[in-house]
Formats: sequence, structure tokens, C-alpha cells
Amino acid sequence: MRDAYVLRFRDMALRQKGGWTRRLVHFILSIALRLFFRRIEIGGARYVPPGEPLIFVSNHPNGLIDPALIFCALPRRISFLAKSTLFRIPVIKFLVNAVESLPLYRRVDTDEDISKNRLTFEQCHALLGQNRCIALFPEGVSHNATRLMPVKTGAARIALGAISVTHPATGDAAPTPIRILKIVPVGLYYTSKTSFRSEALIRFGTPIEARAVPLDALGEPPREAVKELSNRIEESLLEVTLNVEDDEELGVVSKAQELFSSLYESLSLRQTLSAEFDLRRRIAEKLSPATAGAGKGEDTLRGRILKHEEELGALGINAENLSLLTHTRWNVFRHFLLRGALVLLLLPLSIPGALLHLPAFLACDLLSRLYRRHGVDEIAPTVKILAAIALMPLTWLVVAALSYFSWGWRVALLAFPLSIVCGYAAMRSLEMLYDMRGWFKGVLVLVNNRRRVLRLFLERRALHQEMSKFVEAAPK
Repeated sequence: MRDAYVLRFRDMALRQKGGWTRRLVHFILSIALRLFFRRIEIGGARYVPPGEPLIFVSNHPNGLIDPALIFCALPRRISFLAKSTLFRIPVIKFLVNAVESLPLYRRVDTDEDISKNRLTFEQCHALLGQNRCIALFPEGVSHNATRLMPVKTGAARIALGAISVTHPATGDAAPTPIRILKIVPVGLYYTSKTSFRSEALIRFGTPIEARAVPLDALGEPPREAVKELSNRIEESLLEVTLNVEDDEELGVVSKAQELFSSLYESLSLRQTLSAEFDLRRRIAEKLSPATAGAGKGEDTLRGRILKHEEELGALGINAENLSLLTHTRWNVFRHFLLRGALVLLLLPLSIPGALLHLPAFLACDLLSRLYRRHGVDEIAPTVKILAAIALMPLTWLVVAALSYFSWGWRVALLAFPLSIVCGYAAMRSLEMLYDMRGWFKGVLVLVNNRRRVLRLFLERRALHQEMSKFVEAAPK
């Protein structure tokens, strides 16, 4: 099995197991996710053992997008534990039932009877006994925090309950159909979780094993065992997630990573998301105020990085654009010529596609701003994707209907797929224009202020060399 790879649509859509409803939902979600995200990467695939019961535990930064990604990324038949309040929303209820989710009753939700979790846990034990997989988010809520929130005990209780059975005569732990039960940590990392055509990484970590323990008369494991396993789960999740103190610290880490990586990136070359994530983790460990010095003055590496970024921002470029100095004029000209020609070639399709899909795009954005939370959970990206699943096909049907009433059924049959092609052409053209804009601005700055750009280029190299001393030495 490949350990790290870019998740293609064929990998997502064609290997799901289960009934036809589950497969249909999986197919639709795969299309939606591949359109919403420009790139989805899998990392640490070797840590997912095939053919045995597993519990997946994940951080929860992005509402229903998090389970959708895991659901579409794995060929295993997974049942998710979803908050019970989702089963009250008609459209969401259909989705969670279609993917065989189980309700989880939380204290933070109003008027919920948490005693019902006992039945849910028993259903989890039964699924694991059938060699199935379950997945849950032990933080308990979807959030915008920049670090992992304290882990709840549900995952540990399910795991210990599934692998341990109390012998009715002796009260000792008796064998269960599950000899080994592994818990696989999953780290979800987004370059921008609310932005259309951003990127996502699904990072699997080293599995931990749950060990059988004696259960009490109610079938509950000892508190000490639950606490110990919960601590191990939290430690495993910390290994596959990016954890910084606050948004300001995250901004510093992001700037440092972009500066360090820019030396290896060029007009047509980008590092993988796995490499970006590993680098950010190492930088976060070494560039925190406690390690790098709490001050932000010019004498600290942290301060010099921020000052360098401020100068680049004043010019309207980023560290990556400084790599123009490493290219010949012909390479730069050829790059813009080829991209520009492709944009012009797609123009007859991309302009109508952009105009047709603009109302639906704006409506999705508006809805995600109006409905940012569901209870204590952040759901803006979920709303945006669900709205797109409904409004984009509606756009194509409206175009086909108007074509039918204006020119007949033959034109309508052509208009439906053509509107999809035009929308895709518009999306790809806008991506190319966005990428070209930064590099084109870099060319203009280089022509008008070559000496300053050269100084920043040499400064970037010096900062890179200094950062290399701790980045390359830090454990990955």
C-alpha cells in the first residue's frame, strides 16, 4: 500500500462498500469534496491495517467535512458516531442514516439523555465484533481552536467495552470475539477550511492497542483504565495534529514555513501537504516564544522572519515569488505564455460558466455566513458544501429547462452537460489566473525594484540556512 499519495476521484468513488444508498451518498460526497478541495492528500496509510476491526479517532476542526473526508478516503466500511441533534434535521438525518452513523448524546446539547449512549456503545461493540470499523471525534465538538481540545472518555470506554467481557461466575475478564482491537489516530489538516479550492491532508498515525480489563456489574470498565487509555489516545492525536497556542502563533508558524519552503518551490513545483504539515510541526516546536525568545525584535529569528514578511507584503509579493531570480527569462516567459494560451483557449467556456454559476456560488457563501454554528459546533464549511450539492445541480437543471422551453429538448439535452463543462472550465481558469497573478506581480516588482528584490532574496537564503539548523534536527 502507498504510504502517502494524492487522493484521486477514482480512489474515492469506486471502492466503497455497503448498500446502494450508502454508495450513492459516497459518490455524491466524493464529487463535492473533490470540487471543493483543490488537493486532498493521504499520509501514513501504512498505519491502517486491513481486514480487522478498528476504531478511528480524529481531531474535529471542520464540522461534517471531517467525517465526510474520512468516509470517502477509506475503502473500509465505517460507522461514525454523530451528535444526536443531527438526526433531527431532515436532510442531515438522511445522510447520517445512509452512512450507518450512530447517535451520540452529549451533555453540551440541550435536553439530551446521555444514558442513551449505553445503547450506542453496545451497537459499537456489535459492529466491532463483526470486523467492522467505527470512527469518532473524542474532542466532542467541532471548533476553531488552534490546538487539540481535551479528549473525552467515549472512545476509551467503547474500546475497553468491546474487547472485555465480564465472566458471570468469576467477575474476571473473559475472551471476546475480538482478540486485538487497534485505535488509529487521524489528524485532519486544512490549508483554509472555509475557502473554496483549498487543500486537505488526512494523516494517519501509529495505532494503539486496547487491552482487556475486568468490567463491573453494569459492563463498565474501571475509571483508571479509561483514563489511561484516553491519555494514550490524546498523546497519539497530538502526534498527528498541529498544535499552537493561538492564532497569532499560528500566523508566525505559517509565515516561517512558507519562507522555508519557498526555496524549494518554483513556477511549476510545489511541496506535498505531508511535507508542509511536518515542517509546520517542527517549526512550531522550535519557534515558539518560549524557545525562540519571547521578544519580536530584529535580534530574534522570530522577529527577523516577521520583518522579512512585512517587507514582502509592502511589495505585494510573497517569499515564493523571490524564486523568479533562479529562473531564466525564457523559462518565465514560456510559463506565462503557456498558461495564458490555455486561459484564452478556455475563455469561450469559462466566461459563460462563471456567469452561470456565480449566483449559486454567492448563495453558498451567504448561507455559510448566516449559519456558522449549530449548537456549540462550527458548521460554516459544512453549510457551504451542502448548499453547493443542492444549488449547483439546480443551476444545471434551470439552464436545461430554459433551453427546453426556448429551443426544444435536443438543445436541453446538450445544455445540461455543457453547463457542467463550462463551470469546470471557469473553475480551472480562475485557479490559473490566481496562480499567475502572484508570479506576474513578482515579475513587475523585479523589473522596477531589482536591487531590493535581490536583497530580500539573499535575506531569505540566510534565514533559510539559520532555520535549517533546528528544522532538520527536530524529530519528524
